[in-house]
Amino acid sequence: MIVGILTAVGVVGAIGLLIGLFLGAAGLRFHVETDPKEEAVLRLLPGNNCGGCGFAGCSGLAAAIAKGEAPVNACPVGGEAVGEKIAAVMGVEAGESRRMTAFVACQGTCDKAGTSYDYTGIEDCQMLSFVPGGGPKSCSYGCLGYGSCVKACPFAAIHIVDGVALVDKQACKACGKCVAACPRKLIRLIPYDAKYAVACSSKDKGPVTMKACSAGCIGCSLCKRNCPADAVAVEENRAVIDPEKCTACGQCFSKCPKKVIVEH
Repeated sequence: MIVGILTAVGVVGAIGLLIGLFLGAAGLRFHVETDPKEEAVLRLLPGNNCGGCGFAGCSGLAAAIAKGEAPVNACPVGGEAVGEKIAAVMGVEAGESRRMTAFVACQGTCDKAGTSYDYTGIEDCQMLSFVPGGGPKSCSYGCLGYGSCVKACPFAAIHIVDGVALVDKQACKACGKCVAACPRKLIRLIPYDAKYAVACSSKDKGPVTMKACSAGCIGCSLCKRNCPADAVAVEENRAVIDPEKCTACGQCFSKCPKKVIVEH
């Protein structure tokens, strides 16, 4: 019996040795040289693999930076600090980068937005495209409030407050996950230092908007007419602020009769 056990152990050991030798030889045969700069860049990246840079994870971005196919400050999570370190590795200038943050262009909270019916079902914004009207809220452009964006955010930077998604700009890394997850496309990335933003996504005309939500843009153009920097336009019945032109004078904010333009 002991001889049988020893024989089995020997056979298993021999098989393991052969497999090890085979794998070792295969590793040497198919070894791919990696760029030292790519490895150095990868070590500097935060490792969140959020995809906010537009590449398939941090390894994809590291490879692109090493090949000169992506800027050294392309990581939204690492920001300026990581960009400067990567620039030193690549021997280039980091260049200017502007911190961005997600912004929910809606303030149709439970007390402001009307509802067409009572909804009972799966609480997921993506699923509401299969129900009448795309959801119970009267505004077909507003936040549905069921948190698909919350589930998508890897940084716990967005929460549902009183039926509307709200971004914690301090915690937000501008990875864009919530932007992609929102079926209404009302979450967008804006400059972190933007003073004012338009918190409405409705494209309906004023009377229709007011009927659906008391906090909607009515397209009155008062903000546009009072902006001294020509930074405000009215497109598709809603105000739009150009952050590059905005001087943060506050005229649009103070003149908006519906308080749709908010301090960010």
